[in-house]
Amino acid sequence: VAETAFTNTLFVAMPSEAAANGDYLLPTVFHSVQSDESRHISNGYSILLMALADEDNRQLLERDLRYAWWNNHCVVDAAIGTFIEYGTKDRRKDRDSYAEMWRRWIYDDYYRSYLIPLEKYGLVIPHDLVEKAWDRIYNQHYVHRVAQFFATGWPVNYWRIDAMTDTDFAWFEHKYPGWYDQFGKWWEAYNRLAYPGRNKPIAFENVGYEYPHRCWTCMVPALIREDMVVEKVDGQWRTYCSETCHWTDAVAFRPQYEGRETPNMGRLTGKREWETLYHGQDLADIIADLGYVRDDGKTLIAQPHLDLSDPKKLWTLDDVRGIPFGSPNVTLNQMTDAEREAWAASYRANPNRTPSGV
Repeated sequence: VAETAFTNTLFVAMPSEAAANGDYLLPTVFHSVQSDESRHISNGYSILLMALADEDNRQLLERDLRYAWWNNHCVVDAAIGTFIEYGTKDRRKDRDSYAEMWRRWIYDDYYRSYLIPLEKYGLVIPHDLVEKAWDRIYNQHYVHRVAQFFATGWPVNYWRIDAMTDTDFAWFEHKYPGWYDQFGKWWEAYNRLAYPGRNKPIAFENVGYEYPHRCWTCMVPALIREDMVVEKVDGQWRTYCSETCHWTDAVAFRPQYEGRETPNMGRLTGKREWETLYHGQDLADIIADLGYVRDDGKTLIAQPHLDLSDPKKLWTLDDVRGIPFGSPNVTLNQMTDAEREAWAASYRANPNRTPSGV
């Protein structure tokens, strides 16, 4: 799934976007890598057909196809979609959006021309998950919610995301009608809160955005909030972005699958979210421990803007000191059953939209 479908957006679509922004090194490297993917596709297809020759393999192949497709959608679309849509200055109206690239490279080239023909060999194709992934990308704003989350968490990440401009707003609204109603006011608040001195980082200001809970399986937060699943698995309350991610953890990744022994399956154990390791600690201490500080020992590497020449506009440890940072999963497991049920209902119902005037 990864080599045949999702490398198209990584090694073809993203180099094209890099070249449009003046980066010609990445296309040179990635197009060379893409030639390898053709061999991987051929190898994978022949191995798949060989495995299908034994009827006993069908059950596990169909299981693997479901979780592999969904996990790649959750993770790869989150990362590559954000890079392509929010890392570019190329706002030509005739430039393909990530949704348009996805429809071409993954839906048409992979799903329709590669997966569907496998049905003639009796393999059950996860049509429902393919259609759900497309719905999440185009109608439920999956990539845009990921970008918003990435920007929200700028202090504890090793990147810099600059603010949106009117040109960006116009392009997104053109490609994704209704985008501004959901995200525009938040990005305006992000612009307004970009510099230190008068406010905290946007994650800790009241802008109508609730910090999301992370999916135990794919590790991308439960951003399409109405689809979030909360279940107790292995004695621990966990959140999942979707029913499929819950199924992957609770059913697919187990020593036994539908009565068949599968002792070599991986397990999703340990401390899955990094926030758990720092629950309740001061944000400044967390950033220092992560090493996300410049050589002067105080200026943060990450900044919510690209205006880096003026030291007065750069956030330092002192600007974020005194802000406690909590783990969503630890908090979830500290709730009573009644509190957890009420919280989950509220979380799913919250549109997470910044209101006017904030």
